[in-house]
Parts: sequence; C-alpha cells; structure tokens
Amino acid sequence: MRFSTSIFAALVKPIDRRQFKAAVERHGADDYDKSFHSWDHLLALIFAQFARVDSLRGLVGVWNANAHHHYHLGTDKLFRSTFSDANARRPVALFGDLFRQLSAQAGRALRREGAEMLRLLDASPIPLDRLAGGAAWNGRTHGFKLHMLYDPLADHPQRIEITPANVNDITPAQALLLEPGATYVFDKAYCDYAWWTRIHAAGAVFVTRWKKNARFVKTRHRTPGNRLGDGFTVIEDAEVRLATQGHRKLAIPMRRIRVRRNEGGLLTLITNDLTRPAVEIAALYKGRWQIELLFRWLKQHLKLRSFLGRSENAIRLQIVAAMIAYLLLRIAAARSRTGLVAIRFAELVCDSLFVRKPLARIDRPPEVNPSRRPIDPRQSEFCYG
Repeated sequence: MRFSTSIFAALVKPIDRRQFKAAVERHGADDYDKSFHSWDHLLALIFAQFARVDSLRGLVGVWNANAHHHYHLGTDKLFRSTFSDANARRPVALFGDLFRQLSAQAGRALRREGAEMLRLLDASPIPLDRLAGGAAWNGRTHGFKLHMLYDPLADHPQRIEITPANVNDITPAQALLLEPGATYVFDKAYCDYAWWTRIHAAGAVFVTRWKKNARFVKTRHRTPGNRLGDGFTVIEDAEVRLATQGHRKLAIPMRRIRVRRNEGGLLTLITNDLTRPAVEIAALYKGRWQIELLFRWLKQHLKLRSFLGRSENAIRLQIVAAMIAYLLLRIAAARSRTGLVAIRFAELVCDSLFVRKPLARIDRPPEVNPSRRPIDPRQSEFCYG
C-alpha cells in the first residue's frame, strides 16, 4: 500500500527544519541538552497542545505509546526528567523566532486579495494561581499576560508577547512596527497620546474608546449619513480636540462618535479617521470582540490553563507552543481546503494525530486498501500467465 504520512507529521510540515536549526545554533539552544534536542522538545510541546493530556506523565505515556511514528518525525522516546530539564532552561526566544517565521508564512497562506489591513490589539491574562510562586499580581490574578496583534479578516495572530500580569497593555504596543494604511482597533487600556500621534504620522488610523477622564471640546459638527448599524445607532459625529493641558501632545485631527446600543448604554469612540462614515467606524469597534473570542477559543481548546512545568521558563515555552500550534492549524486548514469550520477541523486533528491519511481527507473515513493501483495510460502493463 502506498505510504501516507500521519496527520501530526503533515501538521508540522510547514516548519522549515533548516531555518529552525539555524535558530537553534543562534540561541545556543542545544548547548546543555545533548540527547534531547530542540526539535524533539518542540514536537513534544506541540503534541501536548493537541493530545488533551493534563500532566507530564500523561504526555510521556501517550507519546511513547506511538513510538512507531517517531522515525518519520525525526524524533525519539520521551523521558520526564529530560523534558523537565529542557523546559527549565531552553531559551524561549528560539520558539519566539519560530512563531514569527510561521506567522509570516500564515500571512501569505491566509491573505485575501483586496482586503483592508485591519489590526486588533488586546491582551488576556494567563492565571497561575496554583503555580504562582513569584508570579506578578495585577490586582486580580497572579500570572502572565498574553499580548496579541491580530488580523481578524484572515484569522491570523501576527505578533505576540508574554509579560508579567502587572505590565500595562500599552507597553508592548509601543514597540510595534506600524503599517501605513492599516486600521488599529483597541480598547481604552491603550490610551497614550504620543503613541496615537505616531500611528497618525505613520499613515495609519486608529479607533478606540473614550476614557472618562479625557476632556474633548467640539470644533465642528458633522452630520452622519446612515445612523443605524448592526445593534447600535449613531447619535453624534463631531470633530474634536483635547480640552486639557495635554492637547499639544495630540495635535492631530480627531473625531468623536457617540453610539447608543440597542440593548442599552452609550459608547463614545475616538478616532483620527475623518473619511469613513460614522456607522462604519462604530462597526469596526464592535468587531473588536473577535480577538476576545480568539482568546476564549485558545484557552478552551489549547493548553493555556494547565501546565507541564512550574518554572517561569516552562510556562512561557508552553504559551508560545500553543500559539505555534494555532498557526499550524490555520496553515493546514488553508492548504488542505477542507472547508471545515475552525473548531471542527481542530477537533478532527486532535482525534486523529497519528492516523495515516492526507489532511484534505481528515473528515472522511480511510480509503479501503486497494487491491489494484490505477494504471497510468502512458505505462505498459505486463501480464503473467
């Protein structure tokens, strides 16, 4: 029968082994682990994301039970002590480099021609209350915070950063490379007038929520065209400027849009976009819920609640591995063209990691072992009597 690779092997195929090896050498990631290499560690961490195991003992048991698949993956048996040691000291920057490489690859695979450049910014806490130790406290929980720049039109996390839970959301955002022509949507936690000015100077626009302690004065009334949106009504559209002493820090054209939600409550938005209709800007901010849904999906379907190690390094490695696993899922779904919804595709992958069949047939039963291969019409057929 013709050889077919496993679902898991097909899933990790987009990882460029040559680039990964170069990154390993650059970071010295194998200097202290001669037998358990970075590639073995990476595959084990990605496998843990899909195998639905809650402990290191469970991971080792499931992984070693499928030893007959290790040869084609280029890896070997797993030992708890070796894995724990690597978790404690292998540099997180190695897997961070891999995430960036896969993110660029996913951008090419998921890009849609003609789609606008929409970028959502948000952060989500990763609670570590049981593993807290010296984890930072942000007033609500001990742990870390996962910051993300997300393209909702392609369902593509572009940038991530892991910080202690008490780091302000705006701090990682200030280091972003801003894209001309992009639209950045974020909540009021990203209030920084100097950063807003940088976005405007880069030829990009932003849409955010008004902070109650910020005072704006109206300079020009605008008449909104269509006031009705999906679940809201625009009640005001005006050009404004800061009315406080800090107005010089925000000397750019500004616009205030007030929205009444159908279920009640008012929402005030601030933007430097003077061209889009008010109802469209309000719809952009409403679409910010997509990144919150992504965080919820990641925590429900990947391993971001239970961890295989207690050290800070081990936890950071597992978080980055979860994001790598998500990118691999998105790339695999795009290339296989199955048409399945993301959650269904992920469930099928988790249920058939070492099943040998093409990713494009993941939702179909395996083919019956054929008794005869199809004959190429260009090839002669020999008949033995």
